[in-house]
Amino acid sequence: MKRILLAASVIALAATGAQARDQIRIVGSSTVYPFTTAVAEQFGKTGGKTPIVESTGTGGGMKLFCAGVGVDHPDATNASRAIKKSEFEDCQKNGVTDIIELEIGFDGLTMANSKKGPKFTLTKQQIFQALAKQVPGADGKLVDNPNKSWSDVDKALPNEPILVLGPPPTSGTRDSFVELVMEKGAEKFDSLAQLKKDDAKAFEVVWKSIREDGAYVEAGENDNLIVQKLEADPAAVGIFGFSFLEENSNQIQGANIEGADPTYENIASGTYKVARPLYVYIKKQHIGVVPGLDGFMAEYVSDKAIGEDGYLADKGLVTLPKDLLEKVRAAVTAGTPLTAENVK
Repeated sequence: MKRILLAASVIALAATGAQARDQIRIVGSSTVYPFTTAVAEQFGKTGGKTPIVESTGTGGGMKLFCAGVGVDHPDATNASRAIKKSEFEDCQKNGVTDIIELEIGFDGLTMANSKKGPKFTLTKQQIFQALAKQVPGADGKLVDNPNKSWSDVDKALPNEPILVLGPPPTSGTRDSFVELVMEKGAEKFDSLAQLKKDDAKAFEVVWKSIREDGAYVEAGENDNLIVQKLEADPAAVGIFGFSFLEENSNQIQGANIEGADPTYENIASGTYKVARPLYVYIKKQHIGVVPGLDGFMAEYVSDKAIGEDGYLADKGLVTLPKDLLEKVRAAVTAGTPLTAENVK
């Protein structure tokens, strides 16, 4: 009976509250923001009211999205990583019971600096040594990171101070960076590889902990602002998605990581090893209630948007292979909700 009453109240809230809003509202990832904005603008040109898209970061967007249904809550959220189990559970607790997952394509995480500065060629192990709060000392025991310049990490690297502008902990880009780069870099040390075997939780603390002594600067969720700062300081390095590198390729250059440059072709082929899928999550309970939400979804999964030659590819999105695109399109068109079994 409690479940029935809860379901009835959720439906009533969505029906009464959302009718007071005639414009789709989307929050979330700064990385996915330019892609969703492009779809929103195109949707607006076809007769629908142009959706409002806000850049709140992946973590911040998930909190807003999972808070409930109705006029006070967004209809969708952009994410530069998959939804977490804890976030999915929060959604369920707050009545957001039917969530549609739209994987839009792939993005490469880049470390870039001004073209006025040196070209960086880095390994994941070197990046870990530069940015981890603690690193193995000569005896293998953890010590506070002593590296002040890139040449302290490796004499072959530029003799420039380590100054990296990157996303805050609430960012999906930060989550992806520590998992794809910092964790893999930490595993290259014998002592840390052993720690992973002996105490996985202690190892996790090591690779997730970024130094706080000024070498890493949390630059917020505005990637365009990071690009401006890189222009002002050629020695600084920024962390953001491939689309921002491509958009500003006349000013900044991407570091070669593990032998591969961050290019569309290298990300698509898997040669560039710092890549991740990007998502949009839609509240199914708002479809048919918030005007145009179904049409907006149809625009997003259309060939002209996320197809190989679509307008999102022109903006730097690495598109899905055809077989995966068809699966995504079918699930979104059918409104198939995400299940707990599919959430990590």
